[in-house]
Amino acid sequence: MKAATRIGLKTGLYLVLSVGAVLSLFPFYWMFIMSTQPNHVFNQVPPALLPGKELISNFMNVLVNIDFFQAMLNSLIVSLSITVGVLFFCSLAGFAFAKLHFPGKRFLFFFILMTMMIPPQLGLIPQYYIMTQLGWINELKAVIVPGLIHAFGIFWMRQYIKETIPDEMIEAAKIDGCSNFRIYWNIVVPSTLPAFATLGIIAFMGAWNDFLWPLTVLKDPSAQTIQVAIRTLYDAYVKDYGMIVSGTFWATVPLIVVFLAFNKLFISSLTEGSVKS
Repeated sequence: MKAATRIGLKTGLYLVLSVGAVLSLFPFYWMFIMSTQPNHVFNQVPPALLPGKELISNFMNVLVNIDFFQAMLNSLIVSLSITVGVLFFCSLAGFAFAKLHFPGKRFLFFFILMTMMIPPQLGLIPQYYIMTQLGWINELKAVIVPGLIHAFGIFWMRQYIKETIPDEMIEAAKIDGCSNFRIYWNIVVPSTLPAFATLGIIAFMGAWNDFLWPLTVLKDPSAQTIQVAIRTLYDAYVKDYGMIVSGTFWATVPLIVVFLAFNKLFISSLTEGSVKS
């Protein structure tokens, strides 16, 4: 291939990637711009593309209407607890399905995959009845406990462990006298950190953005997560869009921080899977 052709292809590739990056980042940028604007600017044509002067006043209105920091703390507790639980329990189950032998393994794994086909809304009433019987309504554990393990996490970790850890390594560890949990802790966990990072980001974002189930079981304002608290900013008669977008913007910041902190491991897990035979 000629040098001029290679330069042209590389230039075109960078151009496409640049356009994609701008399109991906623009919603976050525009959300920030709108969080700094007064209410009447939201219907303005053409729309504002530069920051305004209402950033602090919009956020102060959020603080007046909801207990923003308590809601953020509740979301942080719920999201971190669910993320830790998902990483531990799903990786344990994934290791068992990938490398251990026990009766009914194929049937159990197939059954778990089948649960992914069931819409979560169908489980609302039975779960709410269970939480009522346990007396967990208006408590964070009503949101945390049901989210500690899910089928996608088990499937993700099972596939990654099966492809990444050679069977010979597991057999050698057993010959040396390692228990199954020690094999999991000393071999599987260090070898699958990119998969942990990816699943952790997905679990954290899912728990942080979850709205329906927390809305169902958390009625007390002091126990509400940030997504439920922001919903209360919507007034039936008067809508302060600057305040609503400001609350939404600051509620998105933790997600961006988490993604930036673990994005190298996230990309590593994706690229590693893309080059497997």
